Amino acid sequence: MLDANQPIAIFAEATMGLLNAKMAEGILRYGRNPAVAVIDSTKAGKTVGDVCRLQSDVPIVATLEEAIALGAQVLVLGTAPSGGRVPGEWMDILHRAVGAGLSIVNGMHDELAPTLGRDLAEGQWIWDIRMAQGILPDIAMGRAAALPNARILMVGTDMAVGKMTAGLEIHRSLCEAGADAAFLASGQTGIAIMGTGIPLDAFRVDHAAGAVERMVLGAADHDYVIVEGQGSLLHPGSTATLPLMRGSCCTGMILCHRAGMKALDTLDNVRVPPLRDVIGLNEMTAAANGTLTAAKVLGIALNTSHLSEDAAKAAIEETMAETGLPVSDPVRFGAAPLADAIMAFHTK
Repeated sequence: MLDANQPIAIFAEATMGLLNAKMAEGILRYGRNPAVAVIDSTKAGKTVGDVCRLQSDVPIVATLEEAIALGAQVLVLGTAPSGGRVPGEWMDILHRAVGAGLSIVNGMHDELAPTLGRDLAEGQWIWDIRMAQGILPDIAMGRAAALPNARILMVGTDMAVGKMTAGLEIHRSLCEAGADAAFLASGQTGIAIMGTGIPLDAFRVDHAAGAVERMVLGAADHDYVIVEGQGSLLHPGSTATLPLMRGSCCTGMILCHRAGMKALDTLDNVRVPPLRDVIGLNEMTAAANGTLTAAKVLGIALNTSHLSEDAAKAAIEETMAETGLPVSDPVRFGAAPLADAIMAFHTK
């Protein structure tokens, strides 16, 4: 639906620069569309670069009308309240956007097309990303295990530690090295960036692994497939990692971790084990104790965005010594060490 040439405005009211607006930051960092404005009345008058770790001069404006005046044709919902539901107070701006001729990209759990679709003019559309499309997939049967390519799953010690970002950076590095690589999106931000993928959390449990399997089989002609990760095996509220493992029959993994994190962000009582133990847990679970496809953790993507450069480099060295694996912050220092490890392992 989203033409790469269409100018977009990103709605991130009262959240730009915060974790809730990670979809906004992901699209600004990796999206194909020209972004003309971010809407956040609490930071109006600044630029994205003023409030985020992004080199961006995209202006932050207070109102939808200002964004339209700058040429916006599509409104992207770039922030998500807890639970991912559309707050009632957003409906006014959404009705005004549709009335002004804008299309909408919606990554929330609530479907907007039934409510706003009747008011669309010719050429307008609403993309409800988080809705499963088409025929339900078959139950996963390990079909991807027969593929000869490398299937790399991004896994994490927690939610929201940078699995999508690290995966996109690794994909970029592989392509720059001349490898035939694909990035397979499994969440709303990745889908909005790539234009395709599966909204994993929109599938019922019985069909989730099958949806991943179908997506991976569809990319069988690529030598390297980077599968966007979701959730964490360590998080008591997350069920997303297992269907990604089972559906992809991954041959390798990259572990994503926030430097210095000792407990889960929102659950102080859940401690993060030593990384060697986390690596062992993911490898054992992926292989089902040797019953299914063996998959090694090949490197660590370390999120150091909260550290100074010197502290970040020290954390990388410490993590390399702890795990014996290549480690990098893919955004800060590049993903080449991780891409090289993937290529070296799969060309043995």
